[in-house]
Amino acid sequence: MQMRGKILAGVAAIAVLAACTSQDMAEDTVAPPPPPPPPPPPAVAAMEAPVGFAKMAGAPSPIMVQPEPEFRDKYEDVDPNPVKLVSEEPVSTFSIDVDTASYANVRRFLEDGVLPPKDAVRIEELINYFDYTYPQPAEGEAPFSTQVNLMPSPFAEGRELMQIGIQGRDIDRDARPPINLTLLMDVSGSMFSDDKLPLAKQAIKLMLEEMEPTDTIAIVVYAGAAGEILAPTQVSEKRKIVAALEELRAGGSTAGGEGLRLAYSLAEQGLKEDAVNRVMLLTDGDFNVGISDPEQLEDFVSRKRETGIYLSVLGFGRGNYNDAMMQKIAQTGNGTAAYIDTLSEARKVLADDLSGNIFPIADDVKIQVEFNPARVAEYRLIGYETRLLDREDFNNDKVDAGDIGAGTSVTAIYEITPVGSDATQIDPLRYGDNDTSKAEPSGEYAYVKLRYKAPGEDSSTLLERAVTGSDRVDNVEDAPQWARFATAVAGYGEMLKGGEALGTGFGWESIRNLANGAKGPDEFGYRAEFVQLTRLAETAEAQAALRQQGQEE
Repeated sequence: MQMRGKILAGVAAIAVLAACTSQDMAEDTVAPPPPPPPPPPPAVAAMEAPVGFAKMAGAPSPIMVQPEPEFRDKYEDVDPNPVKLVSEEPVSTFSIDVDTASYANVRRFLEDGVLPPKDAVRIEELINYFDYTYPQPAEGEAPFSTQVNLMPSPFAEGRELMQIGIQGRDIDRDARPPINLTLLMDVSGSMFSDDKLPLAKQAIKLMLEEMEPTDTIAIVVYAGAAGEILAPTQVSEKRKIVAALEELRAGGSTAGGEGLRLAYSLAEQGLKEDAVNRVMLLTDGDFNVGISDPEQLEDFVSRKRETGIYLSVLGFGRGNYNDAMMQKIAQTGNGTAAYIDTLSEARKVLADDLSGNIFPIADDVKIQVEFNPARVAEYRLIGYETRLLDREDFNNDKVDAGDIGAGTSVTAIYEITPVGSDATQIDPLRYGDNDTSKAEPSGEYAYVKLRYKAPGEDSSTLLERAVTGSDRVDNVEDAPQWARFATAVAGYGEMLKGGEALGTGFGWESIRNLANGAKGPDEFGYRAEFVQLTRLAETAEAQAALRQQGQEE
């Protein structure tokens, strides 16, 4: 409350605070009592408001026109996974990924009538946006079930798709552990627009409705400096939490690194052994003050995950959206990443899917697949480029990997080329050993191994199973519904990346036909929306081609 009082003290005091170092802020602990909170803010906040977090009581609210943001979105430059020869590299290892940020971000571009940058498209996040309702794990077994399907690839004749599906165990609401949540909210000037801080506030209000009265929330904010706005408060005091949210204003530079320090410090102080302890960062990712170097942030977050505190990263807005930064810290800090572009998406992430995004049931989940060279000549992992692991990492429990939340499903897809197929993409070596006769000619296509840790544990548990002919269907139409829809989404992602990995006979219409035939129950309309997005993507692609043609003429 002292920090809050200092922030509310006036424009001049806030300006000084923004110029101070985090050490100075920590040393300055004496502040006069705060004035009464101001009335609810107007629809458009004023940039001349304090470089901070709330306007001075009684100060006028000048009306300003929001400028169009300059496009400075940042994405990690990642090359697609290459095709690999089983004879040279038979083992594939990667971390699972439950993030969905890419799907919502791509949707935002398409609804604006333009194709997304290729680096904004992470195919695994498109696939994992959907719930595939795999069978629940049996009582008393692992916290997730595993499904495998093998079917002809609709992408290219002569190849096949091997799909691995993981379904996390659901948790009844009355069996959920308490939530101890620290909100870290970006209130810098870049969060000024309606699709940023105002939307973030609305998202938190939706989440409050899904939380239990005994759950606790604390609020930390950062702009030119970081400060505590709300000490850990039970959700039963909802009006107090909402009042604290309503006081937030955007303005100033972005001391995101200092905000992370303060948020983790507050979370550690209130750490509860019987609760899910989590920091939730709501930002556009534009860190430009304090710790802003990606490697330093990753190092800090990686050390903090040892405390048992999970991390959720929610991205907002456009223009200077730093997707690369947020992906890095989410993947490093036992975290998940989502992108909130609409109130509907906020409801999906923080209300409908709250259990999956808040309550972990398995940590550091890794997948390793060994292909049988007698049956499989080539393979390509579709997506998961930022989640690849070295072969030896699979058995190293000190190597971090992704976490699965309650009720969450995860899907991974390999495109494989059977031995003897005319669809092989890599010529055999003239002088290498291409003889597969020494390989075991069994019915196994591959051997799948998974490792996971129970939340809070240091040692992993191994699960394994063979992929045999019994997992295969002869026709795409005979594949399970989940396999067909996931394939349609994977094809959508490949098309958005340029379609180089697809055969000439597969395109937007093929995706729609495949998706429409596998929609199944669609309570919230997400799958119907997906079909519509393929139409928007096709239109955007055609318009981009026309613009390119016009430039060349």
